[in-house]
Amino acid sequence: MNSYKIALIAGDGIGVDVTESAWRVLQKVARLHRFELVGEWLPWSCEYYLEHGYMMPADGIETLRGFDSILLGAVGWPEKVPDSVSLHGLLLPIRKQFDLYVNVRPHRLLPGVAGPLRKEGFDILCIRENTEGEYSGAGGRIHQGTDQEVAVETSIFTRHGVERILRYAFEAARKRSGKLASVTKSNAQKYTMVMWDEVTDELAQEYPDVVVSRYHIDAIAARFVMNPESLDVVVASNLFGDILTDLGAAIQGGLGYAASANLNPDSAGPSMFEPVHGSAPDIAGQGIASPVAAIWSTAMMLEHLGEKEGANTVLNALEKATATFTRENMPTTEEMTQSVLGFIE
Repeated sequence: MNSYKIALIAGDGIGVDVTESAWRVLQKVARLHRFELVGEWLPWSCEYYLEHGYMMPADGIETLRGFDSILLGAVGWPEKVPDSVSLHGLLLPIRKQFDLYVNVRPHRLLPGVAGPLRKEGFDILCIRENTEGEYSGAGGRIHQGTDQEVAVETSIFTRHGVERILRYAFEAARKRSGKLASVTKSNAQKYTMVMWDEVTDELAQEYPDVVVSRYHIDAIAARFVMNPESLDVVVASNLFGDILTDLGAAIQGGLGYAASANLNPDSAGPSMFEPVHGSAPDIAGQGIASPVAAIWSTAMMLEHLGEKEGANTVLNALEKATATFTRENMPTTEEMTQSVLGFIE
């Protein structure tokens, strides 16, 4: 029997509710398909920060290194801890220390879900560079508090970083429809984005079966709304990918459907899976948060672990569950969880 050790970080707000729901689904699927998931709950959160003075202990990364995967609920409670502290104290260190350079987010309408567009049939896989680019953290401020204050934020793109995320995207496109959309703003950013375009062209020679289309970020944002069914695999830098994936979540029904995976396909270290709807402190503890994105993220986790049948079982049950509810009959957290569990039977 295959056995996997999973780090469970519920985090803040609704992360607690949806992670508990997702873990119940995972446990049932594991029993059905005869593999074992051994979970360990780690209390790292804003509450943990207020008590200890840090989001996770100094040996937190080494602790996580012993796990096969990480399931994260949500990070952040701005009224208690600034986002700059919570994000840089937990989420970003995990991404960077384990070099989780691939962020994958699927965007499609689940059965029964009505998106804001009068369109159906789109199935977009967004692949976002996750460790450098616009979020490299290089920069600073001087003369703070004076009228001569200067703030500098430097985007850092390495050929190594650009090439590996593009190669991952080419491989994903090859497995799907053979279409890849590469997103830049090279008409304005003539160094970083031009290099991105050049590396795209170089790799395209290795993938003659993949049709590559170039888009500027503003143009593809419009296409997400006007013609999303024309897109398949979309690859973008850290910032552009961040923006596009929230737009993708919007057209698929909202952030409650936004699943994601943070991967390093080249490493034996743990990858991290999370819904990206945030911690929603205003509805925390009310039992009304949607667990759909968290449960969808677990399907991505199982696929990454090699449990393809288990991943399919989760997705099939989730699709049957969403089809039973309407906007006029929105389920509670527990109702949706029970529905998914029932369809796993």
